[in-house]
Amino acid sequence: MLPIDAAAHENRWRGRHPLEKAALGLGLTALAVALPPWPGAALVAAATLTVLLGPAGVAGRRLWRAFRVPLGFCVTGAVPLLFRLGGAGDGSGWGLSWAPEGPVQAVGLLLRTSAASLGLLLFAFTTPVADVVPRLVRAGVPPAVVDVALVMYRMSFLLLDAVRRVREAQAARLGHATRAAAWRSLAGLASTAFVRAFDRAQRLERGLTGRGYDGTLRVLVPAVLPSRPFLAGTALLLIGLIVATLVLERLLP
Repeated sequence: MLPIDAAAHENRWRGRHPLEKAALGLGLTALAVALPPWPGAALVAAATLTVLLGPAGVAGRRLWRAFRVPLGFCVTGAVPLLFRLGGAGDGSGWGLSWAPEGPVQAVGLLLRTSAASLGLLLFAFTTPVADVVPRLVRAGVPPAVVDVALVMYRMSFLLLDAVRRVREAQAARLGHATRAAAWRSLAGLASTAFVRAFDRAQRLERGLTGRGYDGTLRVLVPAVLPSRPFLAGTALLLIGLIVATLVLERLLP
């Protein structure tokens, strides 16, 4: 199981309805995109970090390990805004020059994308996929699509475990000692993973047929109702962030 999935299953909000956590996480993500980068996105990022490390109880080390990957993409997307093509901006030449408004735009983009990523991580760290996908049928998603998503989700962990074991076996046999051996091991790993995936799919099909599969996978979902106080608190938090952004935007230069 991936670390973020393990954290979602162990999270203190594990028993809450996914709608509550979606309203909070996706609502913060929407505010990060809609509000001005300063001070809106900065306030959203601070609020999201407070919720993640506080009420949600996400460990700081786990959060950093998951956040550093999207943060790298955020930084990569912001750096090109620091430069422009065309020399002095008069249309002559194709030289690379410093953009006068580049730092402001880069920082704004970095704040906005970082805050939006934290909002998505809030939902991911508190909501297991197994709690969300079966409920998508009620939202109008075709049952066949939900079944395929569930099967792929469950089989992905089996395949990842199989790949890990094959890599360990190859390393124990000096399969990565040289560059040529590493390439051969990589090719063998890909072929083995494909064969095992095909074999598991066939066994799964035979097992479902033997159990009278009629086109729908029935999954037991905990009967939990959305908490009105939690949703009300989420609405107050989002409204408070909007009001604080509008007030600070007038006060700050």
